[in-house]
Amino acid sequence: MSGGGEAQFEALLAFLQKSRGFDFTGYKRPSLVRRVTKRMQAVSIAGFDEYRDHLELHPEEFGHLFNEVLINVTAFFRDPAAWELLGREAIPAVLKGKSSDEAVRVWSAGCASGEEPYSVAILLAEALGEEAFRERVKIYATDVDEHALGEARRATYDAKVMENVSAAQRQKYFVPQDGHYVFRNDLRRAIIFGRHDLLQDAPISRLDLLVCRNTLMYFNSETQAGVLQRFHYALGGEPERRAFLFMGKAEMLLSHATLFKPLDLKCRIFERVPAREALPERPSARGGVEMDSRLLLMEQAHEESPVARIVVDANGLLASANKRARLLFSLHSRDVGRPLQDLEISYRPVELRSLIEQAHAERRPVTQSGVERRFAEGAQFFDVVVGPLWDGGSLPLGTSVTFLDGTTQAKLREELRDAREELQTTTEELQSTNEELETTNEELQSSNEELETTNEELQSTNEELETMNEEMQSANEELQSVNEELRVRTEEVSDLNAFLSSVLGGQRGATIAVNRAFEVLLWNATAEEFWGVQPAEARGKSLFALDIGLPMDRLRPAMRACLESDGQRQEELVVDAVNRRGRTFKCRIGCAQLRDARGQASGVILTADDLQTTST
Repeated sequence: MSGGGEAQFEALLAFLQKSRGFDFTGYKRPSLVRRVTKRMQAVSIAGFDEYRDHLELHPEEFGHLFNEVLINVTAFFRDPAAWELLGREAIPAVLKGKSSDEAVRVWSAGCASGEEPYSVAILLAEALGEEAFRERVKIYATDVDEHALGEARRATYDAKVMENVSAAQRQKYFVPQDGHYVFRNDLRRAIIFGRHDLLQDAPISRLDLLVCRNTLMYFNSETQAGVLQRFHYALGGEPERRAFLFMGKAEMLLSHATLFKPLDLKCRIFERVPAREALPERPSARGGVEMDSRLLLMEQAHEESPVARIVVDANGLLASANKRARLLFSLHSRDVGRPLQDLEISYRPVELRSLIEQAHAERRPVTQSGVERRFAEGAQFFDVVVGPLWDGGSLPLGTSVTFLDGTTQAKLREELRDAREELQTTTEELQSTNEELETTNEELQSSNEELETTNEELQSTNEELETMNEEMQSANEELQSVNEELRVRTEEVSDLNAFLSSVLGGQRGATIAVNRAFEVLLWNATAEEFWGVQPAEARGKSLFALDIGLPMDRLRPAMRACLESDGQRQEELVVDAVNRRGRTFKCRIGCAQLRDARGQASGVILTADDLQTTST
């Protein structure tokens, strides 16, 4: 693509982002140009500027373009070996680290028409049992394609799509309906479908499993790094809890080993490296990785703070509660998102709702000291600080509620002072070590950068080949479907022809069919026996021009009357005829109207019987 073409293409991408909110700037350019060019060829447009004008004049074209760019190729249990490993090792590892009533959270990113989230649901239902599945599992299935999400929400699939689903699973998890299979509605409620852009929208958090197969391969390396950092944040949580990322066979994480380690590299199943073990990746030019690292750092600092703190959003829902708050007030992770007024902490040890209203009314933090909380063993005292949170302007974001333990503040100060001294000592030791390592790192960096460049080039080439393979597979599946339809129709036509031949061959009388111009369409074997004219000689010629022993002057009026009737009237007459041997016989002629598929008169059918033979 020339320099002018590149500028026009970038202008087209900017137009798509401004007009429809789709940001394709992070997609790989060769694949993206190929998909857009293919759509332009479909509407007979050569230039990117001309295509942009076409989009402005024909808004419906946006949908066709996005369907072309966002390749929705998916299937139930695609790559069966990888799904088998997921169900055999990854899912049991997730469930082992949870209590029997703790929620299981899954995100299927780039879910297309829904086969992948329903496949995950089947594996979890098999592992947990249906009752526990309905109570504990939440599967968030997202995509940027609204049309594909509509198909996923319907949860209805034909028999060809269900080929990788075993007969037992079909019977257990699907309901047959009008030749299709519908995923069971009671289990379907655990799956939440919604539109989500991996490049712009915030990730879903506190996940146990993230399925994103053959989606990242369309993005360039810089964009992939940002998305993977968000995935690591989404899988964050307690360091001892195991969480997994399931990717497609065309995707690798060789340059992101600080975030994920392989459970099985061939099957593309990776385990999250806990935040405390992960090293920060080099920030991208846009600062996306650095920003996500800061968000993760602040989230972890809030979680590990020794001070109990909860956050309530502007709608009165519990937005978060750190570990200390959960331990002190018996909160559970599933309480996040519930109305504060439904929780005991809203009124014990102090009425929080009135304090929250006061803090927002006065636009300042409100403190209530000496709040007493009694136990069988004694009492505990808190200073409760309620602070309003604003968006930098006049809109409230929510409220922060901090519980300061008055009985342990002095102890905390001493521990913090000791921690600072230890931290200072450790910092000095680390600084010395870092100075020694810098020299080694500089020597290794040059070799590492060369290897990374080579690896990125190889990975890019592999992903391009996988993308082309996906496109070819999609086209091949469409051709197979068309071939199957043609084969079925051919068999139906052959059966019909055989049936008609059997019917006509079994008739004792002669059968002749003519069109509106009285040209012969059908001439059976008995007609040939009567008058010695073969079907090939008669077909296409006017009946009245054939030299046979029928009195055409009597036949013509009857045939015209039959042709012009309403279709219910049939003509019958007896005439003297001469057969091919010159014998005169009494011939009974039946005349009926021939109709086409629209019910219109298209000709006449004549039947002829030898009365003497018939009576005999």
